[in-house]
Amino acid sequence: MKIRKSTESDLKDVLDVETQAFGNEKGPEIVGLVNGLLIDPTAMPLLSLLAVNDDKTIGHILFTKARITDSKESISAAILAPLAVLPDAQCQGVGGQLIEEGLRLLSESGVALVFVLGHPDYYPRHGFKPAGALGFEASYPIPNEHANAWMVQELRPGVIGSVSGKIICADVLNQPEHWRE
Repeated sequence: MKIRKSTESDLKDVLDVETQAFGNEKGPEIVGLVNGLLIDPTAMPLLSLLAVNDDKTIGHILFTKARITDSKESISAAILAPLAVLPDAQCQGVGGQLIEEGLRLLSESGVALVFVLGHPDYYPRHGFKPAGALGFEASYPIPNEHANAWMVQELRPGVIGSVSGKIICADVLNQPEHWRE
């Protein structure tokens, strides 16, 4: 399996992975989200990666720009949304490899913090910690019973604890329907 940056010519493969990974119920919403984020100027810079096995796209991850309000220091941040792996390729480490490569590339580009609203049993295995407890408020309120689904990972040591505030994401993602876990 190889992981590479996606290009405009990969859009059909990206959307196919999203549709299959999220199924008929959530697939159309996620496809709309990805389509919108890929052209949203407030999401830039973004990082879109594909996992490819035998010339078949089996996974996709998207990171888009975020900013922290009320922070005295200018911090580069990103939000991971979404991560998708074809059903027959799940539980084989594809998602983890996409996350790790994405975090590596973001770190190299100077991003200090990465946020995600996701499964609280999955993302901590990749270094994410509950963000609310560390002083980072989500774009929309997260119900207490799902508070651990709002997470952050520090890519530059010492940032957590020195900054806090509300996270503002790209306009397309900044809609209440995208903030339910």
